[in-house]
Amino acid sequence: MGVVASSAAPRILHGNQGGRAGSEPGEIDIASADHGGVASTDLLDFVMKSLDDDKAIDPVVVDLAGKTSIADYMVVASGTSQRHISSMAEKLLQSFKERGMKNTSGEGLGASDWVLIDAGDVIIHLFKPETRSFYDIEKLWSVEAPKRLVVTPG
Repeated sequence: MGVVASSAAPRILHGNQGGRAGSEPGEIDIASADHGGVASTDLLDFVMKSLDDDKAIDPVVVDLAGKTSIADYMVVASGTSQRHISSMAEKLLQSFKERGMKNTSGEGLGASDWVLIDAGDVIIHLFKPETRSFYDIEKLWSVEAPKRLVVTPG
């Protein structure tokens, strides 16, 4: 699966289909996360719910399985303005901090044409629409690597 786009928060599941034991319906338990203590699907669900609540435009999930080892998923979304993008990014970073995720970081919060948040297994890119269109990273990461011919001497 490459790119999933939806007006509602998309859900991509691999392996563990359920939430954590003891969590309330509708809650996502990421309390003990430090980049390795949380299932990447739980973290993805949390990010997508936050972006949906904040009215992110055209959120897309790129499944990075088999493409890189830096993360399991990449989320790309747009905001209506620099203020909207900054607000979404700051809310996500604050939510991660409140839930004990120690190693999350954000880049580009000052300019807010493009904000990158590294949440471990999920990387979040928040763009102004024109910046997102220019870089088109969904397309870049959704393309399958071409098969290369092996040439043997002789």
